[in-house]
Amino acid sequence: MSLPRPSDHPRSLLTRARAGDRAALARLITQVERGGAEVRDVVRSLGARRWVAPGAPHVIGLTGPPGAGKSTFTDQLVRIARARGERVAVVAVDPSSPRTGGAILGDRIRMEEHADDDGVYVRSLSARGAGGGLSRATGQIVDVLDAVGFDRVLVETVGVGQGELAVLGVADTVLVVLTPESGDTVQTMKAGLLEIADVFCVNKADRPGADGLARDLELSVQLDVEGAAGLHWAAPVHTASALRGEGVEAVLASVDAHQAWLCGPGRASWEARRADGRVAAWLELCGEAARVRAATSPLVAELRAGRVRPEDLPVDGR
Repeated sequence: MSLPRPSDHPRSLLTRARAGDRAALARLITQVERGGAEVRDVVRSLGARRWVAPGAPHVIGLTGPPGAGKSTFTDQLVRIARARGERVAVVAVDPSSPRTGGAILGDRIRMEEHADDDGVYVRSLSARGAGGGLSRATGQIVDVLDAVGFDRVLVETVGVGQGELAVLGVADTVLVVLTPESGDTVQTMKAGLLEIADVFCVNKADRPGADGLARDLELSVQLDVEGAAGLHWAAPVHTASALRGEGVEAVLASVDAHQAWLCGPGRASWEARRADGRVAAWLELCGEAARVRAATSPLVAELRAGRVRPEDLPVDGR
């Protein structure tokens, strides 16, 4: 006689995930990605700690240009955190497949050495066309991982360059990972990644130009601190080689120092960031609702037939 299959209602999945059922956690996150009233109700009821106090759990956003080595750096941070006995979750946002809409890279090829570690959970998300380097569901998924009890959540953005600013609304600490080749673009990035960084790391430091880029970044940080009233956190600049495991401990020490600052003199900065994050999350939900309405509109058939152009139609999907 076969046992009845456990319920896939999001609240049942959450209960089992909290008890350590990884399959239930994976199914719950899939439901969060898809959306729907039931899963929204469950996420709303979580009382996520990340909205209440900094560092509970500590949400670290890793962002930077493509090819900066963010995934390798994430792997090293996970290794160090596990050596400390921390439970770590990784949310890695990948480019979307144009055919399926799913993540192109996928978690199967990420951080395989942690696959059998119950203290590590890795999940790849598809960007699904969302701007800012994150999936639209990233914040809600971080709330779920918070509720399940992870000590740190690492959010790795898709790698699209200076537009990856959505991570600011999710993370407590933003780690910007660059390479020596980024030196020529530092000035053009001024209005983007450089302004949201809490910690800088010039990765692949064995390559020519690493020290020069680090000096340029330190000068930019110094000028920003001098020109910004009330700014008390100066983003430290590190050089490292994630592939060799060199310099990563020092980067994590700065990440931890930033968390300590947020819990003390920087609390107002954290509260302002969370306020912006709440507004951004609401606007994202509004945008998603408009996309759903538009996708089911009779106007879609008109567009496909070529009888109207996109710019001829109302933008609210009606």
